[in-house]
This record gives sequence, C-alpha cells and structure tokens, in this order.
Amino acid sequence: MTILSPNYILTPDTLLKNKALAFDKEIKKIAPLDQLKSEFPNAQVIELQKNSLLMPGLINAHVHIEFSANKNQLSYGDFINWLYSVIEHREDLMENCDIDCMSKAIDSMLDNGITTIGAISSHAMDLEACANAKQNVVFFNELIGSQAAMADALYSDFLARLEASQTIKREGFIPAVAIHSPYSVHPILIQKTLQIVRKEKLKLTAHFMESEAERNWIDSSEGEFKEFFHTLLKQEQSVTDAKEFLNYFNGYETLLTHAVYTNEEELNAIAKEKHTIIHCPISNRLLGNPTLNIKELNDKNIPWIVATDGLSSNYELNLFEEMKISLFMHSSAPLLEFAKQLLRGVTLNAAKALGLNSGEIAEGKNADMLVLDLDNEPNEELALHLILHRYNISKVFINGKMEKGTL
Repeated sequence: MTILSPNYILTPDTLLKNKALAFDKEIKKIAPLDQLKSEFPNAQVIELQKNSLLMPGLINAHVHIEFSANKNQLSYGDFINWLYSVIEHREDLMENCDIDCMSKAIDSMLDNGITTIGAISSHAMDLEACANAKQNVVFFNELIGSQAAMADALYSDFLARLEASQTIKREGFIPAVAIHSPYSVHPILIQKTLQIVRKEKLKLTAHFMESEAERNWIDSSEGEFKEFFHTLLKQEQSVTDAKEFLNYFNGYETLLTHAVYTNEEELNAIAKEKHTIIHCPISNRLLGNPTLNIKELNDKNIPWIVATDGLSSNYELNLFEEMKISLFMHSSAPLLEFAKQLLRGVTLNAAKALGLNSGEIAEGKNADMLVLDLDNEPNEELALHLILHRYNISKVFINGKMEKGTL
C-alpha cells in the first residue's frame, strides 16, 4: 500500500485540495493525509512538492507502432499521395523499425504521460514490444484484404496473429480486433471475424470515412481510389457500401477512427449504436483531410475521444500536443469547455470506450496516474492550462507501480 500526497488532485473536472490517496493496484481511498496514515499505518508515504498535481494517466486509443521509423520518407498534404508513398517505402520503413525502434516509440508515450495504448497491429511486428511495454496495451490485430480470392489466406494470417496475441499473459495486455476500413476488407472476412469478436467479447475498432477518396469509392466506385484499385488490385468496384459496413457492427459498440466524411444518415446510425469516434487532428491535417465536426457529434450525443494515430502521419506521440492542435483547429468551440472535453477524451471517455477501469482518480479505479509539476497554484482554467503549457511529468504510475520518476 502507498499513500500519495499531492497539493491538488484533478478528478476528472473537480480540483481537490488537501487530499491524499491510498492505493495498491487500485485506488483504495481518497481522504486527508492524517486520516490515511492512521487507517494504513504500514503504507509507504510519498509527499509531493509544492504545486504538484495528480491527474489520471492518458489513454492513446489509436496508434500504429510498426511504422515508427518514419521521419521524412512519407508524403504529406494529400491522402492518396501519402498512401502511394506508404506503399513505396513500406519495406524500408518496416525493416528500419526493429524492436528497439518500436520500444523507443512506446517509451516516448510513457514520457508523455500515456499509461494505456490502443496499438493497431497490421503485421504483429510490434507484438513483442507491446508485450514488454510498461503501459497497459489493448492490442488490436488488424484485418485487411478486399479480394475474395485471397480471403482464406488473409483470414488464416489474421487468426494466427490474434492467437499469438492471446498467448501474452501479463497484467494490462488485452488482445482485440481492428477491421481496417470499408474499402479494404471484404464482407466475407468481416463477417467471419465478427463471429469471433462477438463470441469472445473482444474490443473492436475500424477506420471509417477518413478521406474524400474513400467517400467517393464507397458511394460510387469512382474518384481517386478508382485508379488505385484498378492498378494495384485489378478491382473495379467497391466491395461494400457505408451503410452495409456500419450494419455489421449493430449491437456491438465499436471505436471508429477519423469519420471526417460521415454523412447525416451514418452519424445517426453511429449515435443509435453508441459507437465512439476517435479524433486524430494532426493526422487529418497532414493527410489533407478535413477537421472532424465535433459540434455535430456533441449535438447527436456521439461519444468521441482523442488519439495520435501513428508516426506515419504524425511527428510525435503526445496527447498533450494532440489536444493543443485540436484546441486551435476548432476555433469556434467555447474555449474552456472544449479544453475540458479534450481532457475527458484522453482519460475518462477513452477508458469507457476501451472498457477499462481507469481514466479518473476515484476510489475503486486502477491507479493509472500522472504527477505534473505546475508553475503556480491552479485556477478555474486549469484544463486549458494543462493543454497550453508543457508541464513536467515527474511521476507516472501504472496499475499502482511507479514506472517513471523517483521517490
């Protein structure tokens, strides 16, 4: 048992003063320090410095770790050009990102206060690095392949990767499934995979309506994807439409990433099924895609969270930076209230979307926590200041164990 005594506790919107907390893997009690010392006399006591703030650990629900070697190999500014550059440089990027490269990316997330990762794994190259990570990991084995003739081989490969991830037995590692997107996965594969997902109650995610090219291809088998599919896959028609794709997930809450080109009918379906949309603002900007209409999501009561995507479409894996960029991109949103929504989008709401017992400093929750060293006494605009200023993260606790910092 440990007793931690910061100056302030943020949980999730309320700022507590003159409180401490007792925890092991879970937070057992929040109360004045003297009361906790009396109740837990054998606990180790850590009294933190002036202006210390304890807040929930951050949750990055969507990140591609396998392409973490990218610096300047990929082309930005247009989604199709970026995709062609990924294909052109894929082998070099994968060869140049060994376990040390991927572990470095994971460690950088720890330094940035990320205590849980939603890793989208296309090839299982990142399995060992994720298995050895200090963070909690929801390991999304990704299914991809739009050609019916290749369905059996692709499904066998997917199953092998899923089963390999299920052999990892360590606290905080959760095997899960990702369906790449409506344009890239054949319905046969989706239906077979969802049988496993529903039977085993696995967490599920998918990319959805990221680009104009996807929108046009799904709707009419036209647009910039027409040449792409004809040239590379000898495919002349989309394998599904958006309505059919969303219908596959009916009755099963799913995390849908990007969704910047969703229409009214699709948003209504997403709201009805209580899916969550993952907002990746930096990735959307770098790939020439529009800004997610968060006001529309709020109006329809669609839950949304924030993630970094991978280093193939970002310059760092830092949710504080991601929130800052989003704060400025959504220039018409009420500033302080939107800052609070962003913070919930990387803590409490992200935990809910992933089905995790974390995301807030509360009794009974897992002790996934950060200690930030503030410059001054916080005020009512703390949420905004946390996003605007790069405060030092002096300690990180994951499942009650200090993974960054010293006593």
